[in-house]
Amino acid sequence: MPASSLDAVVSLCKRRGFVFPGSEIYGGLANTWDYGPLGVELKNRVKKQWWKTFIRDRSDMVGLDASILMNPKVWEASGHVSSFADPLVECKNCHDRTRGDKLLEAKLGVEAAAVLKIDQIQKMLIAEKIPCPKCGKVQWTEAKKFNLMFKTQQGVIEGEGATIYLRPETAQGIFVNFKNIVDTMRMRLPFGVGQIGKAFRNEITPGNFTFRTREFEQMEIEYFFDPEANPWEKIFEEWKKASWAFVVDTLGISKENLRFRDHEKDELSHYSKGTTDIEYKFPFGWGELCAAAAYRTDYDLKQHETFSGQELKYTDPDNPQRKITPHVMEPSFGSDRITLAVLLDAYTEEKVGDDTRTVMKFKNGLSPFDVTILPLSKKEHLIAKAEELYKRIIQETEFTVDFDITGSIGKRYRRQDEIGTPKCITVDFGTIGEDAAQGEKDTVTIRDRDTLKQERVTIDELVQTLKKP
Repeated sequence: MPASSLDAVVSLCKRRGFVFPGSEIYGGLANTWDYGPLGVELKNRVKKQWWKTFIRDRSDMVGLDASILMNPKVWEASGHVSSFADPLVECKNCHDRTRGDKLLEAKLGVEAAAVLKIDQIQKMLIAEKIPCPKCGKVQWTEAKKFNLMFKTQQGVIEGEGATIYLRPETAQGIFVNFKNIVDTMRMRLPFGVGQIGKAFRNEITPGNFTFRTREFEQMEIEYFFDPEANPWEKIFEEWKKASWAFVVDTLGISKENLRFRDHEKDELSHYSKGTTDIEYKFPFGWGELCAAAAYRTDYDLKQHETFSGQELKYTDPDNPQRKITPHVMEPSFGSDRITLAVLLDAYTEEKVGDDTRTVMKFKNGLSPFDVTILPLSKKEHLIAKAEELYKRIIQETEFTVDFDITGSIGKRYRRQDEIGTPKCITVDFGTIGEDAAQGEKDTVTIRDRDTLKQERVTIDELVQTLKKP
């Protein structure tokens, strides 16, 4: 059963080293989070699976790692300078500022709030009697547009440098490199470019743990195609299926906690002719997990052609006289949200005898550690044998391996359950030939996280046993 309480997962993440509050020793910084030793392993594995699925395993895809800082004209061309804004409302009583659409979303639902125009936000807040989260009063100002881009200065003298922006999305780095990629990689339409990278948005009301933060990481694809040869509806459906398969089959997130949601016409981005999200049933309600497919038409490449003065057309290699501006399909994933959903979906509390154990049932290949070595005691010769086994697994496999000697064996099993380790290997006195009652010499016990079954195997067959799916 996935976590019904966000607090339970937040507590486990802090206690077990998945996610820590940012700058904690200085009192923190609102809605900043640091991935701890286990969290960074989990998140890296999510990203690795995404890269393998969508880049390495496909002949029509290549990768990119574009710069965070870009020429400010990029954001003028993309429309971010003029239209990348959220509706900001202020409480007249306590002057707390928040996103009016999100307050309405919590009351009316995503679909109903998404179609409201900015001049309707204040009226609906008052009509629905939605109070200020801070003071409880229903005294709202009219909504104003608040641009979400972080500004900074480029230059050596403070206050005299050029204004540039921290990128609010990774997509534009792909568009401005379109010609470079076509020229160097000999790509034929349809083809895609994917990248993983940081993005920054000055969100008015971030929150719900790592769901909405001002600094986050995107895993985005821009898939270029000729709309005359490949109707966009067909490409759209293909990417919806591919995105769903990645979330369900590759990451193991339960279908019961997922749904598709089509964007209404009034909520579509200015460039989009159709967008479908995959939403996850978070403890705080349904929320966007990823954009399974967003049809951006040829908007971006044409905008960058106009603003840069550079031709960004594709020349048909079979007909050099034919030049086209490709259309684009964009599947976009947030690695932080995906990782949060993986944590929530894996979180399980179950009865074992008279006790309740908490276990993170990650899909194989996602757990921070694949294997843990547990010496039964701290006797030096037992520890030495366990360390020998640890080195052997490291050398002969690509597994991540933990080594745990702190506490009783029962407590260590429970600790490994809480961090989601699929297999625990116990090295006991039978292993070193000192207690036949515990097992034969040169054998160890493998404990399975999910079934709790224990199997005795020889050290020589251990690696092959661990490699079995």
